[in-house]
Amino acid sequence: MKTALIQQCWRADKSAMVEETAARIAEAAKHGAQLVVLQELHQGRYFCQHEDTALFDLAESFGEDTAFWSRVAQKNGVVLVTSLFEKRTAGLYHNTAVVFEKDGTIAGKYRKMHIPDDPGFYEKFYFTPGDLGFEPVDTSVGRLGVLVCWDQWYPEAARLMALKGAQLLLYPTAIGWFDSDCEEEKRRQLDAWVMVQRGHAVANGLPLVAVNRVGFENDPSGALDGIRFWGNSFACGPQGEMLATASNDKEEILYCDIDLKRSEEVRRWWPFLRDRRIDAYEGLLKRFID
Repeated sequence: MKTALIQQCWRADKSAMVEETAARIAEAAKHGAQLVVLQELHQGRYFCQHEDTALFDLAESFGEDTAFWSRVAQKNGVVLVTSLFEKRTAGLYHNTAVVFEKDGTIAGKYRKMHIPDDPGFYEKFYFTPGDLGFEPVDTSVGRLGVLVCWDQWYPEAARLMALKGAQLLLYPTAIGWFDSDCEEEKRRQLDAWVMVQRGHAVANGLPLVAVNRVGFENDPSGALDGIRFWGNSFACGPQGEMLATASNDKEEILYCDIDLKRSEEVRRWWPFLRDRRIDAYEGLLKRFID
């Protein structure tokens, strides 16, 4: 399955961002991509760097946005994984990945479950934790285990998707570092981000795709200088083998051929699901074991 990971910088406004993204999806389709995955909150800047109630207005267009990306998926004949700001009702908003089938229909959606609250990443102010569970989305290219960004750090999320039959793990992402961080700290952060996800692929015997933003985005409030999103979008196979890696500072369409059938072979060699001690894991449902 030819997959396209679209890694982008923020542009001046939503219309410019949407126009450029649609053009890149069309380019990916012309190169034979069957599955196209976009970065987290791809329609605009990463607005969670500060808290501002006026920014909830960004979610007002959720219905229009889904209709637009539906047309893009249908026009290009691709399965498309988007990441949108969903208004459910007044005062209730989600960070939502919507998956479109090749004919433009909505195959399914996932509401981000793990919500961070860190300097520059004040997502708990904007997003209510998801309530759809960890449910894979069935599409014409396979059963997709769609998760979002902060979910990347939690093995439980990947495991539950795998246990429900996901054939591929996907993570639209917005992660970066502060320019004030030393080079050693930047390297530690990036290495940890890549390693933990490769670990999910290995532990579950599944290929994995992570699509990150790239480029510097200032903090409009002035409280922080801003975030430099580190790119490095990548795809790896069910043994954690790297299949494709993007740069840390440039926009690009990263192409990768993913063999979903390889998971069967790998799981026969490494039958981790067979050997799980499900009789002894009750402690995982506790916050901490004193």
